[in-house]
Amino acid sequence: MNNLIVENIRISLEAIRSHLLRSILTVLIIAFGIMALVGILTAIDSIKYSLNENFAMMGANTFTLRNRELNIHIGGGNQRSERFQSITYKQALEFKDTYTFPAYTSVYTFGTGIATLKYESKKTDPNVRIVGSDENYFITSGLEIEKGRNFNQNEVYFGSSVAVIGSEIASRLFEKNENPIDKIISVGPGKYRIIGVLKEKGSSVGFNSDRRCILPLNNVRQYFSRPNMNFSININVDMSEKMEPAIGEATGLFRVIRGDILGEPDTFGVAKSDSIAEMLIGLTGKVRLAATFIGLITLMGAAIGLMNIMLVSVTERTREIGVRKAMGATKRTIRNQFFVEAIVIGQLGGLVGIFLGILIGNIMSLVIGSAFIVPWEWILLGVGLCFSVAVISGIIPAHKAAKLDPIESLRYE
Repeated sequence: MNNLIVENIRISLEAIRSHLLRSILTVLIIAFGIMALVGILTAIDSIKYSLNENFAMMGANTFTLRNRELNIHIGGGNQRSERFQSITYKQALEFKDTYTFPAYTSVYTFGTGIATLKYESKKTDPNVRIVGSDENYFITSGLEIEKGRNFNQNEVYFGSSVAVIGSEIASRLFEKNENPIDKIISVGPGKYRIIGVLKEKGSSVGFNSDRRCILPLNNVRQYFSRPNMNFSININVDMSEKMEPAIGEATGLFRVIRGDILGEPDTFGVAKSDSIAEMLIGLTGKVRLAATFIGLITLMGAAIGLMNIMLVSVTERTREIGVRKAMGATKRTIRNQFFVEAIVIGQLGGLVGIFLGILIGNIMSLVIGSAFIVPWEWILLGVGLCFSVAVISGIIPAHKAAKLDPIESLRYE
């Protein structure tokens, strides 16, 4: 049995070589269908991985109290658009001081996103993000300090001129073996002493965490002040089971601090890092569905093309079939020969398509800064689909070849 299968595969490869151009075109038709399917699905997996990595930087057990966006009512009635008041420093600090739930709480604010940092004759591009924070910010944001130390409470309270910089900034301003700690850099109009360098995180979905400079909260309040400056609060619990109780207690306390009226909606928002990621990942599901639909349509066209090629092959090799039958080949032998040939062509197309799909998908992964993805489930799906296409496309031509009359086949010109 095994010898028969090997012989059929050998005959199939010889038939493919004898009609090389036609076989290549057939393989490419199938390959493009699999490439579209595997490539897009691999790219989606890369985006999904990147989103998870990006939002995991906040920590899996972290939620944020932040300013609620503009609420606009459309339609009739007397309702008007509502602009909610920014979270003030006093409100954020009062929450931190009175929140008794066992969790890390940090207050932070955004300074600017277009800062330029300088050290001697070197400087960064004007795209550095300045964040003002307290000593707990690194814990609640999932950041790790690779060199140096964190802020202490006195530096936060007095707004000391110290800074913790991202790894990209450190590599831009300092030579490879130069230690940035205790070096004096310029941030805007001020001079700051570097006390820490963040561990490299990489970029994700357009956001580069290695290109930020973190200053003490009161320093940013003083030197990067602007009207209606808004503050955010991060809360990090040690177990995911404590998330909902922590959110409930935080919401109730902050409503009191904000003076929200009973029965009215919150004037602030609560954002969980994992829920944001899940929302964005959910949007990729529709893209995945569309990609699968496009790939299946292409494969349907490939199945029709393969069937047509096999039917043409049966017609061209009528005399060969007659000779084989005259020498004792049975209908089953002839049917299996053409059936295996269709499967071999289908699998060759599948292998080429899977390779190209993984390549294209990981080019997308490289562009967005995600990891290299080997989509084993999509590879297995591609192999299975190619086998199904080959089986469907090979049945009719194989049966047609098996039913040919040997006498008429030998007469065929």
